[in-house]
Amino acid sequence: MRDQAPDREISGAVDADRALMARVAQGDRAAFAELLHKHLRGAVNAAYRILLNPHDAEDVAQEAFLRVWRHAPRWQVDGAAGFRTWLTRIVVNLCIDRKRRPGMDPLDDKIDPVDTAPDPYQHRLANETERRIARALAKLPERQRAALVLCYWDEASNIDAAAALGISVGALESLLIRGKRTLRTELSTDLGPAAMPVQE
Repeated sequence: MRDQAPDREISGAVDADRALMARVAQGDRAAFAELLHKHLRGAVNAAYRILLNPHDAEDVAQEAFLRVWRHAPRWQVDGAAGFRTWLTRIVVNLCIDRKRRPGMDPLDDKIDPVDTAPDPYQHRLANETERRIARALAKLPERQRAALVLCYWDEASNIDAAAALGISVGALESLLIRGKRTLRTELSTDLGPAAMPVQE
């Protein structure tokens, strides 16, 4: 019976978000603030992993929540997807739109990983590895990058990631296979074979 506990927690969180969205659809600003508090960090992190620019990631997350506020009543009608899946779909689409705009700045100088390692050498090594992974991710097509970010960094299930991208699970798996292959090639050239953070 232990194995059912995480499922109950997830189901409870989904139900709580649905209840909040029902209130948001009625114009309840307190419910919207609660959703914002619960999910803003995840939205920013997902956007950052795709855009590799913290300022753009924050802009995308804010725009995503503006859309949540504006379109909450429509979500209640089409409420089969969980709120987090719906929010992630909005974030991914906004990121892809932003990446397609002309005049995007180069990414290499904008990657600034958070300092989490106490040892200076470990910190420098982690930062350099993060930069190289980010550069390799930046070379992927947007949807391949989004699929990898959702499944391996955000730890979404294949079903949820596919729903967020608006594609079938089979199409998602195809994106993952192609994305991992390209990413592995880039990283093995730059860092060596052990650097690849995802496995087949």
